[in-house]
Amino acid sequence: MGMISLRNAGHRAGDLLFSNLNLVVGEGDRVGLVAPNGRGKTTLLRAMAGLSELSEGEVTRSRGLAIGYVPQDVPEAALGQTPMQFVAGALDAATLDSESWRVDVVMEEFSIPEEFRHKPLGQLSGGWQRMALLAQAWVTQPDALLMDEPTNHLDLGRIGMLEQWLGYAAKNLPVIIASHDRAFLDASTNRTLFLRPSEQVYLPLPYSAARAELDQVDAAAEAQRERDLKQAAQLRKQAAKLTNIGINSGSDLLTVKSRQLRDRAEKIETRVQEVHRDRTGLVKLGNSGAEARVMLAFENVPVTTPDDRQLFTIEKLHVFQGDRIVLLGRNGTGKSQFMRLVTEALDGKVPAGMRLSPQLAPGYLDQALGWLPLDPSPLDYLLHRFDEGDRRTIALLAGAGFPPDRQGKPIRMLSLGQRARLALLALRLARPNFYLLDEPTNHLDIPGQEQLETDIREQGATTILVTHDRAFLRAIGTRFLLIEGRRLKEVDGPEQFLADMAG
Repeated sequence: MGMISLRNAGHRAGDLLFSNLNLVVGEGDRVGLVAPNGRGKTTLLRAMAGLSELSEGEVTRSRGLAIGYVPQDVPEAALGQTPMQFVAGALDAATLDSESWRVDVVMEEFSIPEEFRHKPLGQLSGGWQRMALLAQAWVTQPDALLMDEPTNHLDLGRIGMLEQWLGYAAKNLPVIIASHDRAFLDASTNRTLFLRPSEQVYLPLPYSAARAELDQVDAAAEAQRERDLKQAAQLRKQAAKLTNIGINSGSDLLTVKSRQLRDRAEKIETRVQEVHRDRTGLVKLGNSGAEARVMLAFENVPVTTPDDRQLFTIEKLHVFQGDRIVLLGRNGTGKSQFMRLVTEALDGKVPAGMRLSPQLAPGYLDQALGWLPLDPSPLDYLLHRFDEGDRRTIALLAGAGFPPDRQGKPIRMLSLGQRARLALLALRLARPNFYLLDEPTNHLDIPGQEQLETDIREQGATTILVTHDRAFLRAIGTRFLLIEGRRLKEVDGPEQFLADMAG
């Protein structure tokens, strides 16, 4: 039976990412690895795969254990290879010579179309690159599978296919999945490891159930911490009173007693553990408000491709203030072109049949973050775009998780998760009352997703959203529009569409 074990594992990269991790992952264990961005998930997976070393502890693998590792991205050096070449490169020459059929089998298993198999990976979408990474890991016939953000860039259909594939093809293997996709974790895992700087939490439950139990554990720890600190404060108060009496009366006994009380208080304060909190630099969004009842109106507006091929017509649609509209549809039906139409209208190119409220103040967030410049530093970018002043901008960046030493580095040196936080901060400072969100959770960790959900719901901002994140769309949506059969229609909810996509 294949097995991976960790003993007193930990890692420092400047800050302490995690420590004191003792874990055994064996046959049939499907572990969801959960932590905020930059807290060591990828580091731990690479160490388990034997690709890097941890700064503390030991990683042990069963003798001869073959590990399939799925990284987040195709290596830059491989972008010129075709999927066939990329997947074949995982096999040694002898195996490739005698069992080259394996490559064709995994291509079929992951439904990679024939016309894409011979195109350079750099010319394929992020979703097809992701399928090539999965195929490369699987072609080696591994005994264990380690996956780093496997649903990134996948549409709902591919995510459903991946869930089903894990359920039968990798059923008995040890599987560890680092992901921010809560619905995927619920469907694909039976255990959850919450990675923390000090005490690790490992629960034999999928994500949502494990999270509920963890919240109770954390709440109990917080309550105990408050009781302990209150007791220590009372002891110090008593000690101070006895000290004053002892000084005034000249009693050495009271002075000794006072010192004993202070020692007891110090021991309590020393053993009180800091309650864990995800310090990821959460950015809170707002809603600048509007008096208009209708923010956007469409009547007989065609939605076309960039080369003017008509996809469907928006016959009649009013977007009311406070609506949170989720746009549903299979790939290729026109979701992206609908969002492009709205984006161009917000930039002043309003088509015939479409009306915008003059009070509308837009904010836009897309999955590629393509509007975010890469050359300036976060500090320079915000200072030149917004009139907030040096001191406030530095404080805002620090609050968003950018310590002073990172504020002056070029944006291109930031991780995608850090860029997403910077984009959210810019969105906050733009003070919109209308949000256009295209796959906004792609690079957000779970705390960031939950913060974004809370802000949009509680602030009441009008929103149009496209997302493949099922947990996010269920939490956000109040209206659902489905593109189907070259028509846009309103539906009661997302569940039938999600079930059709999973099937």
